[in-house]
Amino acid sequence: MITRQRLAAGICALLATLTAGVAFPAGAVADETDSTASPKVELVLDVSGSMSAKDIDGGSRMAAAKQAFNEVLDATPEEVQLGIRTLGANYHGNDRKTGCKDTAQLYPVGTLNRTEAKTAVATLQPTGWTPIGPALLKAADDLDGGDGTRRIVLISDGEDTCQPLDPCEVAREIAAKGIGLTIDTLGLVPDAKTRDQLSCIADATGGTYTSVQHKEELSDRVGQLVDRAADPVATPVATEGTAQCSSAPTLKSGLYTDREEFGKQRFYRVDVNPGQELRASVSVGADREVNPDYGVLLRAVTVHGREIVRGEGTGNGRTDVISTGLRYPKAESDDDNAPAETVCLQVTNSFSAAAGVKTTPGLPLELTVDVVDGPSKASDVASFGLGRGWWLLAALVLTGFVAGLLWGWLSRWRLAVWRTN
Repeated sequence: MITRQRLAAGICALLATLTAGVAFPAGAVADETDSTASPKVELVLDVSGSMSAKDIDGGSRMAAAKQAFNEVLDATPEEVQLGIRTLGANYHGNDRKTGCKDTAQLYPVGTLNRTEAKTAVATLQPTGWTPIGPALLKAADDLDGGDGTRRIVLISDGEDTCQPLDPCEVAREIAAKGIGLTIDTLGLVPDAKTRDQLSCIADATGGTYTSVQHKEELSDRVGQLVDRAADPVATPVATEGTAQCSSAPTLKSGLYTDREEFGKQRFYRVDVNPGQELRASVSVGADREVNPDYGVLLRAVTVHGREIVRGEGTGNGRTDVISTGLRYPKAESDDDNAPAETVCLQVTNSFSAAAGVKTTPGLPLELTVDVVDGPSKASDVASFGLGRGWWLLAALVLTGFVAGLLWGWLSRWRLAVWRTN
């Protein structure tokens, strides 16, 4: 009996030792959170008289906007400082000069009190003019200061009625200041003129334009834009790809932005040394109304046009951005002086513009290039697809094997003792 207890204790000790090796990996590095400025977003809402039209899911445009605001306010990330500005909400008269000054901050940009913000939105009633240009200028002032992401989300159902202050020129003026402010626009049941104007405003600052026909579309899109402001932002470098690889710009590791015409291709060059790995990804945004069923293709080819590897993605109109990526490890060379290989990255899209939509400028394109040291031969690229987790699997297999042997031996010993007795 004592011998049997000692044997069982020994087995438990061995298993505990093996388990301890699994449970205590190398010391982890503590997370370090960089302190960054809080992102700021101001929602600019058109409250002009036309917002009373009842053509969104059987309700008024104003009702759809209020519902969207309430849902977005509930879901706004804690770190986002959010404000609300109106245009055409207060002046009921017919004096154009007065009506074109009718823009006010309904809720100041700052830490969000959801109850107060919702209460303020609930009081809005379709009223006056559509001074989009003046509202954008004031909204830019509301977001002035600080280094965090700054975004204006403009929701309107009609053209600016306060020309000659062209809102498109106002957006270009804001972009020219270099303050990193993006304007996204949403058109509620827009006509062609409204669509053109809102697209122009968004294009001027690198923002997006979305046509909205339903309440759910409005809520989802505004929520996406507010959430996007909370994402960490890396400032892309403007570049200009070419139609041929031979004349394409040579890129180093980094984030780049460009524009690509509908159904066209752009080339970029990247130098990859032996033993390095090229990792590239591309995102093409539909910043205006496009036909459904589209795709983007990213190819790595040699300077002679031979394909090395490709990545491709497709969409069906349910998202405004489509992305894909690829990886190309360059084999090591025995020659220490072996030259780098020039790899051509080819970006092609199959977007097509909807009827009446401008095709210029091209679609916004964002390209990420990363050239890193390639995996060593000993690690076999990704350790059989397990990365650094291979040792955990090996330890578990060894533990199971040893435990099985010991349990089998113990069972045979107990059986022998039973037969003897």
